[in-house]
Amino acid sequence: MVTSLSGTGGGVIQNTTSEAVLVTLVAARDRALGVHGIDFLSKLAVYASDQTHSTFSKACRIAGINPANIRSLPTSVEGGFALSPAVLRSAVEEDLAAGLIPLYLCTTVGTTSTTAVDPIGALADVARDYGVWVHVDCAYGGSACICPEFRHHLNGVDLVDSVSLSPHKWLLSYLDCCCLWVKQPGSLVRALSTNPEYLKNKPSESSSVVDFKDWQVGTGRRFKSLRLWLVMRSYGLANLQSHIRSDVRMARMFERLVRSDPRFEVTVPRLFSLVCFRFVPKRRANRRLLDWVNGTGRAFMTHTVAGGKFMLRFAVGATLTEERHVLAAWKLIKEGADGLERS
Repeated sequence: MVTSLSGTGGGVIQNTTSEAVLVTLVAARDRALGVHGIDFLSKLAVYASDQTHSTFSKACRIAGINPANIRSLPTSVEGGFALSPAVLRSAVEEDLAAGLIPLYLCTTVGTTSTTAVDPIGALADVARDYGVWVHVDCAYGGSACICPEFRHHLNGVDLVDSVSLSPHKWLLSYLDCCCLWVKQPGSLVRALSTNPEYLKNKPSESSSVVDFKDWQVGTGRRFKSLRLWLVMRSYGLANLQSHIRSDVRMARMFERLVRSDPRFEVTVPRLFSLVCFRFVPKRRANRRLLDWVNGTGRAFMTHTVAGGKFMLRFAVGATLTEERHVLAAWKLIKEGADGLERS
């Protein structure tokens, strides 16, 4: 084990982060309704930053959370698009004053748009003051934390209620594979357990085995752990760390190349292996540049909009990516920029 969380917590492999967020949200919901009563469902309020993955809002809809009580809290480019504890506390206080019940906070280590990292410890401290369930979505960024130099991004994780990490993002594993850890597994079981007569059996009833049907949406499940175990056994910790560090090193190289060309700007500080940047001379040409690069079939990039800016996203993470691929991609991007300047 690279790290460990002490106590009575437990883990299970879900399909995706979507399911991990959903089942923990349902567990938090039922825990709160057990205290306040089912009639207070419409009073439950949930929180996340405006950079949180869309799976959060989808899970809220499925769990029956009042759409008016889903808080998408603002972030800023100055704050690295991370959620501010002060902003969270202000939102919770406003909801309490309005007669709502603060329920659930979804934090992120490595947001989809810019790989921003929320300050887990500080946010968990705020949430604890109000009895709010804290979930950490580190689907992408959590993989980097197998390397000691990135582990500080998880500071405060011992204070949260649940954590999910997706090895299929960056740990050479298969889709779909999301590892969910919960501090109090009983919360999941109480919310998700169904035991009709045809499912009853001696091992489950005697608690000699863990019946994972009570930790997930579905009843059946595949033997997912075998494939993840094979990756870990085949590569080992050192090689997995080398894979992460290699991608980060190549992203750092690409970042330097972008900064070396005055026509471009790095729009967000790079934390992992994603570089967000823009073509400066013709700001409205960034989408055209993106379409041109992707249209060549020689490289593929995506975009995002954060802080009101349209950004290009260059992600290093493919299993077989080498420096020559990064250099070739940068040459292609410059070629496209040259063409835009002439047009």
